[in-house]
Amino acid sequence: MYCGRLMGHAFTKSTFSEQIDFLVPLPLFKRKEHQRGYNQAKLICDGLGEFLQLPVSTEIIERVEATETQTHKNRVERWQNMQGRFKVKESSAIQNKHLILVDDVITTGATLESCAQELVKAGAVVSIYTLGYSSSKNV
Repeated sequence: MYCGRLMGHAFTKSTFSEQIDFLVPLPLFKRKEHQRGYNQAKLICDGLGEFLQLPVSTEIIERVEATETQTHKNRVERWQNMQGRFKVKESSAIQNKHLILVDDVITTGATLESCAQELVKAGAVVSIYTLGYSSSKNV
């Protein structure tokens, strides 16, 4: 949550936050979240939401299929691995809403794009906010 609060502080330097309806953490597959005991994107979202006083929604979209780790995949394999992995559960709740999809790190963007595509198909306007990015040339 601390990192989310820091992100919130940085975010307030713009008026962009005034246009946001709610925050959505990038979902993990339920089994993986249970094994890990937490979803890092949700923790970041909670801190960000607390700081910005924006609601956090975990009930909008879900990861419907587990995926193999992306760490040993190249850029194209990562995109292919993420196709069809997300499903919007509450499309009526996001019609014409502007939401921020939050994750910890962006590498190639394959996971975030796959999730965002489903949200956009359901009628949302989506912005993406991450704590960091990878500049690895090996992907």
